[in-house]
Amino acid sequence: MPIKTPFLGTANEFIARHIGPRDADVQAMLDLLGFADLEALSASVIPDSIKGTSVLEMGAGQSEADALAAIKAIASKNQLCKNYIGQGYYGTHTPSPILRNLLENPAWYTAYTPYQPEISQGRLEALLNFQTLISDLTGLPISNASLLDEGTAAAEAMTFCKRLSKNKASNAFFASRHCHPQTLDVLRTRAEPLGIEVVVGDEAEITDASAYFGALLQYPASNGDVFDYRELVARFHAANALVAVAADLLALTLLTPPGEFGADVAIGSAQRFGVPLGFGGPHAAYFATRDAFKRDMPGRLVGVSIDRHGKPALRLAMQTREQHIRREKATSNICTAQVLLANIASMYAVYHGPQGLTRIARRVHQLTAILAQGLAKLGHAVEQQSFFDTLTVASGSQTAELHAKARAAQINLREVDGGRLGLSLDETSSQADIEQLWALFTEGQALPDFAALAASIPSRLPTALLRQSAILSHPVFNRYHSETELMRYLRKLADKDLALDRSMIPLGSCTMKLNAASEMIPVTWAEFGNLHPFAPAEQSQGYQQLTDELEAMLCAATGYDAVSLQPNAGSQGEYAGLLAIRAYHHSRGDDQRDICLIPSSAHGTNPATANMAGMRVVVTACDARGNVDIADLRAKAGEHKDRLAALMITYPSTHGVFEEGIREICAIIHDNGGQVYIDGANMNAMVGLCAPGKFGGDVSHLNLHKTFCIPHGGGGPGVGPIGVKAHLAPFLPGHAQMERKIGAVSAAPFGSASILPITWMYIRMMGGAGLRRASQLAILNANYIARRLEEHYPVLYSGSNGLVAHECILDLRPLKDSSGISVDDVAKRLIDFGFHAPTMSFPVAGTLMIEPTESEAKEELDRFCDAMIRIREEIRAVESGELDREDNPLKNAPHTAAELVGEWTHPYGRELAVYPVASLVEAKYWPPVGRVDNVFGDRNLVCACPSIEAYQEA
Repeated sequence: MPIKTPFLGTANEFIARHIGPRDADVQAMLDLLGFADLEALSASVIPDSIKGTSVLEMGAGQSEADALAAIKAIASKNQLCKNYIGQGYYGTHTPSPILRNLLENPAWYTAYTPYQPEISQGRLEALLNFQTLISDLTGLPISNASLLDEGTAAAEAMTFCKRLSKNKASNAFFASRHCHPQTLDVLRTRAEPLGIEVVVGDEAEITDASAYFGALLQYPASNGDVFDYRELVARFHAANALVAVAADLLALTLLTPPGEFGADVAIGSAQRFGVPLGFGGPHAAYFATRDAFKRDMPGRLVGVSIDRHGKPALRLAMQTREQHIRREKATSNICTAQVLLANIASMYAVYHGPQGLTRIARRVHQLTAILAQGLAKLGHAVEQQSFFDTLTVASGSQTAELHAKARAAQINLREVDGGRLGLSLDETSSQADIEQLWALFTEGQALPDFAALAASIPSRLPTALLRQSAILSHPVFNRYHSETELMRYLRKLADKDLALDRSMIPLGSCTMKLNAASEMIPVTWAEFGNLHPFAPAEQSQGYQQLTDELEAMLCAATGYDAVSLQPNAGSQGEYAGLLAIRAYHHSRGDDQRDICLIPSSAHGTNPATANMAGMRVVVTACDARGNVDIADLRAKAGEHKDRLAALMITYPSTHGVFEEGIREICAIIHDNGGQVYIDGANMNAMVGLCAPGKFGGDVSHLNLHKTFCIPHGGGGPGVGPIGVKAHLAPFLPGHAQMERKIGAVSAAPFGSASILPITWMYIRMMGGAGLRRASQLAILNANYIARRLEEHYPVLYSGSNGLVAHECILDLRPLKDSSGISVDDVAKRLIDFGFHAPTMSFPVAGTLMIEPTESEAKEELDRFCDAMIRIREEIRAVESGELDREDNPLKNAPHTAAELVGEWTHPYGRELAVYPVASLVEAKYWPPVGRVDNVFGDRNLVCACPSIEAYQEA
């Protein structure tokens, strides 16, 4: 008789794959904390006042296979057409060794921002290559490590010019009408709250340069022209105005760079250096300037320093200068870069080298010249005399018909106006493409002879602007041109680094959780990667479905009524949120409301954002337990009730605690006419347990690169969408390609659209129950670490029941007095144990903030706790005199392999230095450099690859 077995159905194993602890481990941790189950723990952590506010109504999670099949069906609704739209976005070939060994490699995409330089030398070297690439091509001596997109880089350039221009009488910024339209839109958005007047016009018609404090020019122009700006730049300089130039990097391999014709700033996008279109992002922007302005440059800067052995070592230069740390005095809230994308662009340049890049540029230009000549033979006038890769065709009454014919042939041309259309070529263009384009214009005529034109076509670049200076002479750009060499170079760099693929990264406030492989797979599908952001809407129905569904998912997770996915970083989300509040007040005639209350514990981006949004920051106090001082808040809200615009508050608090009084706090603000902005940085503790849109928030930004699994990529990409209540929905970011045309905060309508599938996959696979369990496990893991370590290091803040939220702060300040050991020493000693340090000295100096996330197994939590306990034992040995107060494993950490085999002069043994616990013998991470000298690096600022001479000497 056959044995009958029940049908098991389709198993969804993903939840258990995402969450680290097994059931037995969960129970063991609960037993230590004294709780019977996760529900009891949650009930003790979440304040009674906000329990039951979660509106997470989602179905059960799907299996990985089912979710991938579902998103594949969505992707198939996107139409892959040939794009000649240009406008700052171009087809490109991502070299396969870069695709496989960098973009798809967790050693690169799971890395964190290189604040700990000793374990970040690989990604720092790749970023230094990027800075060198930008500096070489732009002809300006210093570049940052990337910005978010070309539009926001232009906006940063505008405020940069405002700060540094000697023409203090003017409040007007000139922007050429030849700039990309989306750049002008972002400029207008950024200028309005600051009272800057953006004057868009034709630079050839400027009669009085002294009317402006600065100017933005496009090179080549958006419509294709290559203008000689030398005389114009000189006139602006004579009027004490600064000049920024938005320049195309590929064109700069052939054209005189902006720095050589007098530009003060060069900005632009590195997208066409191997980064897919991705419906608009993520892409790395760049910002380069003169050496005299380097300390005012926005964003991050990689510099060359030395380690404690005197050997070269890289670090983030002027790290404490990061603009967002300057709080209400900040001039920018940018606290991220597009590191993963900048590294792709830098490796694209490394792989192709100067000759390869120049060859690509010449080929693109030659094809464009052939296209132009052929169009002329067909009787169609091209407006440009000089151009690089873009043409504007006077198509007259045939314009609409030509667009229709093109789309029928799955071709997208640029829509200029009713009588003109645009064509931009790129490295993916071919002879067949040119002939297909000609066929649109033939009207029965024979196609021009491509070969004959190619044999005799002259350059259409202006002779006076041909580049004379060399590019990319550094050895790094002249060696790794075979796939074998590049593969090994990428491996060598990755081996220097510590990323999530090696160990837990316990960064409080930064949520370094698992970026599951199944979430990452759709990112590199052509159906998501090869769409132009300004393609006709009917071609992006897959993206439309994806974004509609993702917005609904995020509304369900937060309790808000509407979501915008446009902000492409948490900083941009904050900014868009405050702009929505500002616009709401103005719509009601409350233009005077400009006071933003911010607790003293807030992240530095909050006051920076308020400043950028034209608001005045008033700081409110926190009590001894780290909570908002409600009495002080009430007093200041009342004092400023006629001008109160908003409160910015992080929940759970920056101190890692669910504040009991959050409903009362929100009510105080509302009673005084303000709006409540709840920073969603700590949403990892709330999804499925409580919802900010239901307990008093009017708007929140979400860090999809934290709570919702988009990887950090070494410091970017990020996505920072905002959720709002219904009354703020009309004031969400707009875009020329969307129904609401004004108010763009990013260059593309959906920001970093091509990485949104990651979050869609995560939420779809987890389902409502899985997301809730993830939050509970994040809280459990944090409390387990706090309980294991509290007898060794005081836990600085906790809730009324002695529990923390999803992160805890360890107070190391007493150790400085008792032993001389600093929080820096503990952070560097953790490297010897194979761990990235927790967040240092934020939000309280001399502390470590730890967030384990739900994705770490109990075994890894215990390994980290054992390391921290062993470090405390070493500190006790210093306190007792058993270890020397100055020459000890903590002061000298981290220890390198080179040091181990050299002359050993320390009073402690080699084994204690590098194998402090037995488990390291089996799997040891060796830091490539010793402790980096920050002061030396800032005093001797070098932010590009060393010269060939220095390289040869080394």
